Amino acid sequence: MRHITRAALAALIASSSMLALPAVAQEAIQAGATFIAAAIDPTKGSSSWALVSHGIGEKLFMVDSEGNLVPELAATAERTGDLSWTVKLAPGRFFSDGSPVTATALKKGFDHTFANLPAAKSTGGMIEFEALDDLTLALTTERPVPLIAALFAEWPLMAYTVKDDGSFLFTGPYVVEAFNVDQNLKLTPNPHFPGAESRSPINLRRFGDAQTMALAFEAGELDLAFGLPSEGLSRLKANPDLAVKSFPVGYQYFGFINTERPFTSDVRVRQAIDLAIDRQELVAAINAGSRATGAFAPYFPFAAKERRVTDLDQAKALLAEAGWAPGSDGIQEKNGETLSILIVTYPQRPDLVTMMPVVKAALARVGIASDTRVVENIGDYAAGGDFDIALWAQHTAPAGDPAYFFNSMLKSDGPLNHARYKSDAFDAIIAEFSTAGTLEERTEIALEAQEKLYRDAPATFLVSPSWHVGLSQRLPNYKPWGSDYHVFRPEMGEAR
Repeated sequence: MRHITRAALAALIASSSMLALPAVAQEAIQAGATFIAAAIDPTKGSSSWALVSHGIGEKLFMVDSEGNLVPELAATAERTGDLSWTVKLAPGRFFSDGSPVTATALKKGFDHTFANLPAAKSTGGMIEFEALDDLTLALTTERPVPLIAALFAEWPLMAYTVKDDGSFLFTGPYVVEAFNVDQNLKLTPNPHFPGAESRSPINLRRFGDAQTMALAFEAGELDLAFGLPSEGLSRLKANPDLAVKSFPVGYQYFGFINTERPFTSDVRVRQAIDLAIDRQELVAAINAGSRATGAFAPYFPFAAKERRVTDLDQAKALLAEAGWAPGSDGIQEKNGETLSILIVTYPQRPDLVTMMPVVKAALARVGIASDTRVVENIGDYAAGGDFDIALWAQHTAPAGDPAYFFNSMLKSDGPLNHARYKSDAFDAIIAEFSTAGTLEERTEIALEAQEKLYRDAPATFLVSPSWHVGLSQRLPNYKPWGSDYHVFRPEMGEAR
């Protein structure tokens, strides 16, 4: 047809516009971070945490945006004996293939986790599961667990199932469309999660360093940049097309001090290291956060109240007591050896990389020389033990409870005890968590445990940080919460 009426043309334009709306609504959110899941298998490294952070998986219980421990896939949990519990599942929940979430299905996932992920056993030990009916899961713990909801809010215990072919099914608001290890992840809305029709796909790009991510955000390549470095924030905030939101997190920046290395096996050397570090300098270097009081963020009731101190004279006195004396160059010497240690950290937490030379300079003031190294896979590297100090970032109370951190990272047989710290006295203190059911009791135990750690110094607690997330005009209402445990969430359906 050669000619078209004005009315017909208007109708055609209007209908074309309406047809285009769904495509616009489904335009992918471009996101960037310095971390990405190591694998789709929840038992590989910290993938269980990352899969929940990416919005792929959920847990039986979770800590919500207000800090409350609430049900997620569960409905209730009831104690039926010293070591036994019954968990009722919420009805009407589905896996991403449309199959219903049942006790039998979740048992397969939990069995896989406890067979392959040692960190899952940190609080309750080995747990046995039994499906009583479609929505009732019975479980028996190896050790008493007064707060089962807190245990199932811990990062290793994501809820999922294992298919007959060995692949995995999850329940979160997003489904993996494509995954390139260490590079990028393409997510599409889970059609069986409520609100899928208004939810945008997400393309997550992993950056090797935060500065590169900040440049990509500034160039308009990202709608969400999670974990911006403090350097350059003022410039980004001055850009009217961008927004930066800063928020306190439950993470702590600390250093594992390897108790099995020749020099740091001496508690006096470890104590000297702890006293030499100026935490206010670290806060200034990363331009965020506050000096650590201990193992937990200051807003937790079980956090210590007094900030960790710096005392160079006391540090030098401890080194002298241990037989060290300054040489002509100021570096401590003993029996023909110089006191030189290795400090390591990893690029996925850019603040730690910024902090490392500050720690090195602080130790030099008391005559401790150091080399520094940045490694990609800090978990594997630390497990190998080739370090004296490993700078680390850890959410130390992800379930709103102090027990998991102590049990997993500092208990003598803890699966993530990179300090190689062995103390029967410390283990006895934290064993009391298994019978303490009130917050007051658990707070008292946590404070006593921290006092023991200050004396033995298998770790040096440094900074309670704040983090920064960059947002394009597409995500003006995005509210960061839960540290990095819930970065991609169901409500991320905003469209341009």
